[in-house]
Amino acid sequence: MPSVLDWRRRWHLHRAPPGPLRDYLEQPFPHRRTDYRAREYLAIDLETTGLDTRQDQILSVGYVTVRGNAIDLSTARHRVVRIDRPIPEASAVIHQITDDQSAQGGELADVMTEVLAALAGKVMIAHHATIEQGFLSNACKTCWGRGLLMPIIDTQVLAYRTFERRQIPYQASDLRLFALASRYNLPRYGAHNALSDALTAAELFLAQAAYRDDGRGLPLADFLC
Repeated sequence: MPSVLDWRRRWHLHRAPPGPLRDYLEQPFPHRRTDYRAREYLAIDLETTGLDTRQDQILSVGYVTVRGNAIDLSTARHRVVRIDRPIPEASAVIHQITDDQSAQGGELADVMTEVLAALAGKVMIAHHATIEQGFLSNACKTCWGRGLLMPIIDTQVLAYRTFERRQIPYQASDLRLFALASRYNLPRYGAHNALSDALTAAELFLAQAAYRDDGRGLPLADFLC
């Protein structure tokens, strides 16, 4: 039986205009009861001018596909987005994306078309996923007049659940992406780059899944938000 989210996908499909968003919605969402190792995922990270989806903009998108319990590095992509205003100095310092680099970037609709094609039929992996969900949905509204539905795995939420379930004391800083990567002895990449952060989120999810899996697999629903 389709999930509530998949019913919502069908509802939006019949109302979406022809184009990339409709093409994305035509692909069924993965069934919650299937083994997580049999699914495909897209780990995504965004760099933005700020955290307010109502007024801030996407500066860059990084993503990579995860197939079962392996990362397909051949699918890794990093796209800079052209924006219609000067990049705030604070953002430029953090993300190392300048106005000149942004001016050479892709149009938002073109970048989102690429992202939707990569995401179709997959589950999105992100760390503190409300940011990615909000900005991607708002970008779809800007480009095609409708928001974006997607099944989501939030590696920060998974970490929180583990700490709470095992009654492990923690601070808010312990839930940050690179603190968790260090806890699982994962490679350390440069921070605040969309692709390297997406890769870290992918590796973190696989580490979290392996920590919980006794070798017999787990249903996808165990990881979804």
